[in-house]
Amino acid sequence: MDKSAFGLFGLGVMGKSLCRNLAKNGFKIAMFNRHVDGVEVDVAKNFKANYSELSDASAFDDISAFVNALQTPRKIMLMVNAGKTIDYVIEDLLPHLSKNDILIDGGNSNYLKTKERGDYLKSKGIHFIGTGVSGGEEGALNGPSIMPSGDVEAYNNVKPFLDKIAAKDKNNLPCCTYVGPEGSGHFIKMVHNGVEYVEMQLLAEVCTILEASGQNLDEIANTLETWKSTTDSYLLGITIDILRKKEGNDWLVKKILDKAGNKGTGNWTTIASAELGVPSTLIASALFSRYTSFYKEERIQLNENFKTETTSSVNSTSTEVLEAYQFARIINHYQGFKLIAEASNKFSWGLNLSEIARIWTNGCIIRSTLMEELVIVFKETTNILTNTQLIASIKQYRPSAKKVVSQCILNDITAPCLGESIPFFNGITTANSSANILQAQRDYFGAHTYKRTDDDGVKSHHTIWK
Repeated sequence: MDKSAFGLFGLGVMGKSLCRNLAKNGFKIAMFNRHVDGVEVDVAKNFKANYSELSDASAFDDISAFVNALQTPRKIMLMVNAGKTIDYVIEDLLPHLSKNDILIDGGNSNYLKTKERGDYLKSKGIHFIGTGVSGGEEGALNGPSIMPSGDVEAYNNVKPFLDKIAAKDKNNLPCCTYVGPEGSGHFIKMVHNGVEYVEMQLLAEVCTILEASGQNLDEIANTLETWKSTTDSYLLGITIDILRKKEGNDWLVKKILDKAGNKGTGNWTTIASAELGVPSTLIASALFSRYTSFYKEERIQLNENFKTETTSSVNSTSTEVLEAYQFARIINHYQGFKLIAEASNKFSWGLNLSEIARIWTNGCIIRSTLMEELVIVFKETTNILTNTQLIASIKQYRPSAKKVVSQCILNDITAPCLGESIPFFNGITTANSSANILQAQRDYFGAHTYKRTDDDGVKSHHTIWK
């Protein structure tokens, strides 16, 4: 039997796109989707029939037949919902697998669960590769950013497949790299999504500010178009497209209910930040902004209670708004990569920040000209705020950021991420903070002790304060 080289389990939107990507790149694949009477019937067979590039692919809804159709060691990529579903799928597959087979989890799994699954499967003689995949439906089809982690030997077995289907950077290298030990691939994908939350929120805030300054959505789109020459990104481009989309004589986006959803990765990133003691404040602000948006009915009620008669009158130029946006984006990327660096140190992952930035320069949702700059910056430092060029940029953009944020506060305009970028920057650049008062308070009511500045912080001290 002419067996398939690679298997893909789960034919949702991403799974289907990856199948077509693999097939277009010349790989003989086997595809599996479950059978549910009246709900999911002949999904794999029907999918195969709809696309000519899948003519050599094998389609299954029987797990045993699917696994047996693969060359050994088997390479199976799981594209199913994160959480318990992954565990159920693993248990369903295990009886049919052989020693040294390889399972690849390409979903948005929690990195701690990925580590647990890797350890569990290792005890069964099965390799596990937790892999972040970014790019959405289009990226999965035409070339995503891929972030695999786990056993190096197993990774080398799947590397030719992942490299081939990945997006390519400006040097035509695959936007796929071995990230590190198990769990690290899903961790950096989680942080990627946290940074993505902020980038999306910042653009939403920018649109609100420009609209308050008197521009309609077509004019805002034209303004954002001019920003591409200095701060281009995938998210900037799609926002411009969204602003220009009309339904009849009105903008479609105006008809969309302002309740933002989320699938958990921003929540996980915020939790991981708290657990690791890293102040990823913009990611938390973007997450909580989504949560706030969901209280639509309460917002309407409270708007009636607290609305003022004054109308917004933002006195900021488009250039000042652009510079405020650029300022906040640098802070966002500082915080995101700081979280990755701290996790790498804590878990001894040995992550390469420059290489992570490189695989995020194409295929993924947060690709941008800034990310391309960071590839070079991270070759010299792990802290982008120590880079000479970025220091100059921050100094240039900071006055505009302060002005725009001040205008938002004075005009009751909600801009949580732009707003948070200023106090965070002030805090991280303050040599002597107010935390000494906090330490004194903690010692006063809880005898938690404190260190002193006049003995090099060596000894712990306690004072009877009253």
